[in-house]
Amino acid sequence: MAKRLQLVIKGVVQGVGFRPFIYQLAHHHNLAGWVLNSTKGVVIEIEGEETGIEAFLEKVEAEPPPLAKIESIETKSLPLAGYSSFFIKHSAEEEEQFLLISPDISICEECLLELFDPTDRRYRYPFINCTNCGPRFTIIEDIPYDRPKTTMGIFKMCPECQAEYDDPTNRRFHAQPNACPECGPKLTLVGSGESRVGSVIRCEDPITETIKPLKEGEIVAIKGLGGFHLACDAENDRAVIELRRRKRRPDKPLAVMIHDIDEVKRHCFVSLEEERVLKSPQRPIVLLLKKPESTISPGVAPNNKYLGVMLPYTPLHYILLRESKMALVMTSGNISEEPIAMENEEALQRLGHIADYFLKHDREIYSRYDDSVVRLTGGEMTLIRRARSFAPFPIQLPFKAQEILAVGPELKNTFCLTKENYAFVSQHIGDMENLETLEHFETTLNLYVKLFRIKHKMVAHDLHPEYLSTKFAKSLKGIPLVEVQHHHAHIASCTAENGVEGRVIGLSYDGTGYGSDGTIWGGEILIADWRGFRRAAHLRYFPMPGGEAAIKRPYRMAFSYLYSLFGEDYEKLKIDFVGSLRKDEVKIMKNQLDKNLNSPITSSCGRLFDAVSALLGVRSVIDYEGQAAVELEMMADQDVKECYPFEIQDSRLPTPDSPLVIDTEAIVRGVVKDLEKGTSSSVISAKFHNSVVNFSTEICERLREEEKLNRVALSGGVFQNLYLLTKLTRKLREAGFDVLTHKKVPANDGGISLGQAVIANFATKSTT
Repeated sequence: MAKRLQLVIKGVVQGVGFRPFIYQLAHHHNLAGWVLNSTKGVVIEIEGEETGIEAFLEKVEAEPPPLAKIESIETKSLPLAGYSSFFIKHSAEEEEQFLLISPDISICEECLLELFDPTDRRYRYPFINCTNCGPRFTIIEDIPYDRPKTTMGIFKMCPECQAEYDDPTNRRFHAQPNACPECGPKLTLVGSGESRVGSVIRCEDPITETIKPLKEGEIVAIKGLGGFHLACDAENDRAVIELRRRKRRPDKPLAVMIHDIDEVKRHCFVSLEEERVLKSPQRPIVLLLKKPESTISPGVAPNNKYLGVMLPYTPLHYILLRESKMALVMTSGNISEEPIAMENEEALQRLGHIADYFLKHDREIYSRYDDSVVRLTGGEMTLIRRARSFAPFPIQLPFKAQEILAVGPELKNTFCLTKENYAFVSQHIGDMENLETLEHFETTLNLYVKLFRIKHKMVAHDLHPEYLSTKFAKSLKGIPLVEVQHHHAHIASCTAENGVEGRVIGLSYDGTGYGSDGTIWGGEILIADWRGFRRAAHLRYFPMPGGEAAIKRPYRMAFSYLYSLFGEDYEKLKIDFVGSLRKDEVKIMKNQLDKNLNSPITSSCGRLFDAVSALLGVRSVIDYEGQAAVELEMMADQDVKECYPFEIQDSRLPTPDSPLVIDTEAIVRGVVKDLEKGTSSSVISAKFHNSVVNFSTEICERLREEEKLNRVALSGGVFQNLYLLTKLTRKLREAGFDVLTHKKVPANDGGISLGQAVIANFATKSTT
């Protein structure tokens, strides 16, 4: 019996080979009709025998193209139309409709085989791609996803490429970036330095010519999918040191690109799960435990047991890495926390004093895109920086959301836009501390608003009045604003990505967050849901002498703890730290603490880690956020079981709503006592970490009894600490808790915007 159906398929179904898949499937089952791309999804009409239609539907759901992500399939029966064949219609655009967009993904195996096949017309062509791989989000100007609405629109396809593009049986059918050496983008090698700035290096093969200076220890800026990388020989100490000097990045770890998995295993320990993530189409940077015998320069990741490693993901990377057989530092093409340089002239201006050469191309980038960074925790992938290959794919929400903009925090900024059941968390924007990053924020926001057809009617922002993101929110006229407390947003982001509604015990540990009482929070235990929170407990307050100076100079926090706990007797302590202090600065810090001058109090867990790191002589001054805590974690002895004592103080008798206070005095005194006894730093570090695990578990057990809650959410940058996260998660689960952690957005401030948006959605009051 013949029938006719209309299907509307939503999800990531454009730019992933979905229409040729449907075309071939319809022909296989002798069905007639048509398929088209629309701003509401892929629309299909099929007509034929009922058995053929049933088999067609089964295959669509069970075996879609590898990069497709089907969110929903709507079906509707229609009267027979008498179609005689199956064909592909031109794309249709409808007002207010939107569709999900595929992130950029790695080159596929079929294109890789062609890339290195001397008989193929795309042999060594650095822009080879098909419907299953290549650039997507970084070249899209608008939807529906068709070539004229991408930055490939300026490249007219040659007859051979056009024939592939028009052939529904070809894997390059409607592959919008389709090109070849005759008609597509081209590479150019350009010199830098005073004598050759902007001068084109005349050569037959820019890639081969690029390998020469890399082997000689020079620095090359290489244009990738979302911007420029700065590359140098990762096994050359001098080159790495020079790159750090020019980039003004003394200590923060640099990413390394290695040509294949076997070579990665020569340098790092790689589990099966880590190998799977390394080789996935997303190709993120994966943090891997470094082998002692690795020849990667120690300067790539100083005082760190881990290397951030990625495999090649563009054809250009593959040619460069395979033919050079080098491990290359591939770090973002920027200075400090400025946005990654995106276009050719911009890169020459901003990176001309860093790079000796520029390997650039003429395919424009429409959206900046850093590399994503992940690590495996308990066999599961957790995001540290969410960018290339993950954004702009949305987080699915367990409720239908209003159209809201959440502008995120200051550090590791992302923004979030919500619509229907989706939360579109942007790619990593960076630290909102300069005009360049604010401009990147605004440009990217405008793109998301356009692509996803969002008209936000509410804006959520952090409580901190001096954040650039907060100031941006308050500059918007006529839109209701919702203030969201930083640590509440952390917990809401964790529960939202896990699809969990209702109250939880939320452990929100980080460096800095503006508290609702005007102090600096950071060691918070909240009873929270999406509608509100109660501060159930926090770490004991200690002052920060010099305010922000105490963040960048952990020795100031260490002194604060000693002076607060020991008074003038701190001078009698027989520990190296005391002797390392400069007398002139001690005088200043004492004055600040005694007179409460520029010494805000904080409950920050991150500052506690900083203080212990400085007391141990691990890190007294930091170059990047969290450095003192990272290096403290790196030295912890995994076999140590002991911990330091602590006290949980109950101040609720006169005021029942007052939070419990976790007094860390005994922990700090224990650290000092061990230092005086000559206990090794690795043992002290482990005992300190174990103490954090123990007081966190004890406070959760106490609140479970009081609040009748058994679910714990862990969020905040401190939970990027693998030692802490692994041990605390295990201990909480052994105690019978249901533990929620981050997988889809970072635990650090990169996930804040999601929490802000969710809380704003349920807010009952707003300010204008």
